[in-house]
Amino acid sequence: MNQIVECVPNFSEGRDQTVIKAISREIETTEGVKLLDVDPGADTNRTVITFIGTPEGVKEAAFRAIRKAAELIDMTKHHGEHPRIGAADVCPFVPVSGVTMADCVKLAHELGKRVGEELGVPVYLYEEAATKPERRNLADIRKGEYEGLAEKLKDPAWQPDFGPAEFNPKFGAAIIGAREFLIAYNVNLNTRDRRIAQEIALTLRESGRTRRNAQGNVVRDEKGQALKIPGKLKAVKGVGWYIEEYGQAQVSYNLTNYKITPLHVLFEETCKEAERLGARVTGSELVGLIPLAAMLETGRYFLEKQGKSPGVPEDELIHIAVKSLGLNELSKFEPQKKIIEYQFQEKHGKLAKLPLHKFADELSLDSPTPGGGSTAALAGTLGAALCAMVANLTYGNKKYPDVWEEMKNLACQAQQLKDKLLQLIEQDSEAFNKVMAAFRLPQKTKEEQEAKAKAIEQATKEATLVPLEVMEVSLQAMELAKIAAEGGNVNAISDAGVGTFMNYAAVEGAFLNDGKFFSTIFSQREY
Repeated sequence: MNQIVECVPNFSEGRDQTVIKAISREIETTEGVKLLDVDPGADTNRTVITFIGTPEGVKEAAFRAIRKAAELIDMTKHHGEHPRIGAADVCPFVPVSGVTMADCVKLAHELGKRVGEELGVPVYLYEEAATKPERRNLADIRKGEYEGLAEKLKDPAWQPDFGPAEFNPKFGAAIIGAREFLIAYNVNLNTRDRRIAQEIALTLRESGRTRRNAQGNVVRDEKGQALKIPGKLKAVKGVGWYIEEYGQAQVSYNLTNYKITPLHVLFEETCKEAERLGARVTGSELVGLIPLAAMLETGRYFLEKQGKSPGVPEDELIHIAVKSLGLNELSKFEPQKKIIEYQFQEKHGKLAKLPLHKFADELSLDSPTPGGGSTAALAGTLGAALCAMVANLTYGNKKYPDVWEEMKNLACQAQQLKDKLLQLIEQDSEAFNKVMAAFRLPQKTKEEQEAKAKAIEQATKEATLVPLEVMEVSLQAMELAKIAAEGGNVNAISDAGVGTFMNYAAVEGAFLNDGKFFSTIFSQREY
């Protein structure tokens, strides 16, 4: 799986476009990163920038942006409505795919150390990256804001995690951390009554509502603090409002951790509460981007609710999720624009997107790519797809109730292997093209000859990894096909057999390709 991290730094400048563009340019020009959004606010005098990329690319882009902010922003002259503590006020890393929270915590620590040492500013770590429990909450670190920072740094309890414990008037301090992805999500109601939407929000959001007695007065504890009735759902913030443009009320949510409360749970609970109050959910809308995993989980949930297998292609899971949540009600939901992973990378390479006859035509030409390696990966793809098919023909069939759960899991696994092999079709051709590019390097001088030999060997070594992965993944698919043949729908046993032979061909074909690459490496030792 490709590694993708999101970063959402907030800078204390929302009015001077020259400064904002200079900071944004640092991100745009960093390799391995894609700038998604630049959102300046004049009243808050603050700009929120969103970008994604590889872990190392995102970390480098964040440092360059913070360094540019240190150069161009002077906090002694800053005024704005938003709480802030420094020029680069807050910078969170967010795991999107192929990375863990622990990976993002590591990025936060590494960036914090570099900012503290190279820029000479105090750095605090927050949320999942915090080194102390009292520093998890962003508001606690910001308490006193920039104006109170000089005194705060004198307190031993508030020594920075990195950088000098000295007040830097021009910059202030930076807050760097790691957190889960925040999903901004609104649910639409068939009413104009804001109070119904607010009642749903109060019932479901984690913070709940203020406790009141029979007379309607706020109930307080011995310290005078208002008591709360917790809401039903964790990691959910919410409010009800009326949108005149749409002519309907909405429950507006911030889902701060979709792994704690999944999107489909939030939607279903909203439907239940709306019905209790005599209203009905008509659809929903996503504000901003959403991780692919959240959409796939939603699609699987609604398919299983219908008694169908969730082991279907990715596109079908997304289609079911969009339809089930009513995400097309207010505007067209476009997966390529709304799913964050699709912003950074193509779902499929150009070869995988070719019609079957076009791929066969391309294969038949006198160019070396696509060739046997890509064909082996394609064979494995078809084998895994057949395996999923057999499992799906078994799941829900009344003749095989004892293996439904096993077949459901098998179908999901086979889909994952199929998608990986689809990627390897392209990767094999790309790897071979890199080898050919190395062979075309100049070799007039001794230095060029040595550089060429080294480049050929390195490219060829890397190229051997692709067929090896084709073999490994196809072998896993063969093992699943065996289970499908032994316990699945007997009417599809021939399909399981064909799938097995396709995966066998993929393993053998990829092995032949790996042998070709190894031969190339050894032949270069005499170069």
